[in-house]
Amino acid sequence: MKSSLGSAINSKAKIPFHRMLAYASTDTAGNLLYTTVSTFILYYYTDVFGISVAAAGTILLAARILDAFDAQIWGFIIDHTHTKWGQSRPYWLWMAFPFAIFFILMFWSPDLSTSGKFWWALVTYLLFGISYTGIGTPITSILPNLSNDSNERIRLNSTRSIGGMIGYFITATFTLSFAAFFGSNPQSGWRNTALILAVIGFALLMFAFLDTREINKPKKGISILKSIKAAKANWPWFILVIVFIFYWLGNASRTSVVVYYTQYNLGHKDFASILNALVMFQIIGMVAIPFLVKKFRKSYILMAGMFLAAFGQILISFTGNSFIGLSLAWALASVGTGISVTLPFAMLADTVDYGEWRNGIRASGFLTAIGSSFAIKMGSGLGGWAPSMVLAHAGYKAGAVQNAGVLSAIKFSISWLPAIFFIIGGLLILLYVRFERKEKTIRTTLIERRGELNEG
Repeated sequence: MKSSLGSAINSKAKIPFHRMLAYASTDTAGNLLYTTVSTFILYYYTDVFGISVAAAGTILLAARILDAFDAQIWGFIIDHTHTKWGQSRPYWLWMAFPFAIFFILMFWSPDLSTSGKFWWALVTYLLFGISYTGIGTPITSILPNLSNDSNERIRLNSTRSIGGMIGYFITATFTLSFAAFFGSNPQSGWRNTALILAVIGFALLMFAFLDTREINKPKKGISILKSIKAAKANWPWFILVIVFIFYWLGNASRTSVVVYYTQYNLGHKDFASILNALVMFQIIGMVAIPFLVKKFRKSYILMAGMFLAAFGQILISFTGNSFIGLSLAWALASVGTGISVTLPFAMLADTVDYGEWRNGIRASGFLTAIGSSFAIKMGSGLGGWAPSMVLAHAGYKAGAVQNAGVLSAIKFSISWLPAIFFIIGGLLILLYVRFERKEKTIRTTLIERRGELNEG
């Protein structure tokens, strides 16, 4: 009786604002560092560190092969973690320092031979990716354990999304300026910028660890076999993971060549910072979602977001040298990406419910690790690799005056290439509709199985 009463109280407890900020700081820290990598690493490798575009693409591809394994491993680890701090929360304490250190080393620019630079870039990129998964997976898996009230979870996730956008805005908009200001040359500028961002990211993760609280602490872990079985015949989960990968393919391919496009095609490198700032138009898409889901299926809204993003990217190919036209097209695409990057996280929770309903196993750590961290890293890595191959094939040479073929390749990589990825993802989500129709029945069945107080 006492246990039931405690659960009822916890399920209705309102999360203090300072604790909401603590949770939001996880995504701020993650985006502050990871966006720097996903947006600028290809440019940094080729034009600052001095390795070929083909070698840089190989590094991104190799990292994605590793991602086929490390995401689910982190999911297994979290599903088996039991400490006085909770299941997910301690990883912000344990992984914050490695996350910051590997980020710094990526941008250290040591004076090495050509092969030495390749191996330095490869190893540091791989280690950073592993540590990022160790930070990012708990951000998603902890949400059901922060509150039992659905409204509080929505507030937490919304605050977290805003925190993530702040982190993205700062690094995407000001990193080039920071790198120019904080060093006497490009190498020292990027190194010092990385040091500053890493310290801020570390501090934010410490704040998150100290001020978040997990109220649901599972007494028993889930075996690796059971975690895998949670994905068995979980077709909506498989579909959503593939769609999310295509979103990140499109998003990474468009952002990784922004600096190339503004520097070589437009002759104004600094305009990249303005375009990155315009990504804040994603907030329009994010804010619209709660209103849209009242009238339309989530699948259709996600498809519309992907198609809108594709339309905006295609428009870029027709803007010529117009900065205003380019800005409008980029902002329009950003509204679409705002919808496309937000909805899958909410839909991912539905697939966890489906897995429990279908297989009797609720493996939120494993399923969210693949659905979020794996999809993000796989899509971002391949999305950076694809344009690198296009540029390499066209004959790109760092810092040189590019010929017409290279300029066309850059333009294709920022417009049509991401549009193709977005369109494929938008079409694939139609396969999800038949499962979305079952959601109400699934929730009702789960409530009957476990009782309302144990929901989530």
